[in-house]
Amino acid sequence: MGHIIFLRHGQAKNNTERILAGRIEGVPLTDVGIKQAEHTAQLLEHMNVSAIYSSPIQRAKHTAEIVGKHNSLDVTIDDRLIELDMGKFTGVPYDEIFTNHGNVFMKFYNGELEIAHNGVETFSEVKKRVLGIVDHVIEKHPDENVVLVTHMDPIKAMLSTIVDLSPTNLFELIIENASLNLFREKDRKFSLSGLNVMHPSRFDLR
Repeated sequence: MGHIIFLRHGQAKNNTERILAGRIEGVPLTDVGIKQAEHTAQLLEHMNVSAIYSSPIQRAKHTAEIVGKHNSLDVTIDDRLIELDMGKFTGVPYDEIFTNHGNVFMKFYNGELEIAHNGVETFSEVKKRVLGIVDHVIEKHPDENVVLVTHMDPIKAMLSTIVDLSPTNLFELIIENASLNLFREKDRKFSLSGLNVMHPSRFDLR
């Protein structure tokens, strides 16, 4: 029995500026995001990780490299972990998109045609590629713990395959930057072991 550990990248410039970066290059981690990744790397030191795969996008790749350095593991780039293709919405501020097109995220999770018509990758397409990399990992690393560094919606795609979530639930669920989301796998069946697992320093309990 192994774990597929999905790790969202640390805080990046697009997160603080509230811009849909999509697959734009040159969107780096912030100083906060680098620190988040380092803290998560420390958590992973205790999880007996055998391999790390990453989205090719800079903010995910940098996060993966930080984790790899702490855990003495190389990073394998896999395009199936890439951020959504945001089509015509790429590089546009959230507020502008909502003003002109309404809640495009709800439309995305609902599978409405407007999403595809604007060149945005559909949620079903995201699920297909995410399950593809998961199948690959299970075949190549049976009963091992493997980290997949990616973005919020690929993680939600994985989660939605084992938990019955409505479009509203998916929209309201925030996968935190640099959080671990753990799925236990046995005989091709999955269970959720952890959601938004983070270093204790990330929680303000005051």
